Amino acid sequence: MQEVRQKSASLQDMQFLSKTHVKSSTLPVECYVCGKGLRDGHSITAKTLPNAIMLFCDVHYPLQ
Repeated sequence: MQEVRQKSASLQDMQFLSKTHVKSSTLPVECYVCGKGLRDGHSITAKTLPNAIMLFCDVHYPLQ
């Protein structure tokens, strides 16, 4: 039974390795107003506005 598990694990590993890599890019999560973010100890919240989705820190979100 354990031999079957090892074979299936090896097969899964091979399938994972044969897949193409996905490229992505990221940007820091920062407040649209002040530029502060998680690294500065602030929480960040997204707010949907008529033309875009904006990120605000815990200081500037209540002002919107």
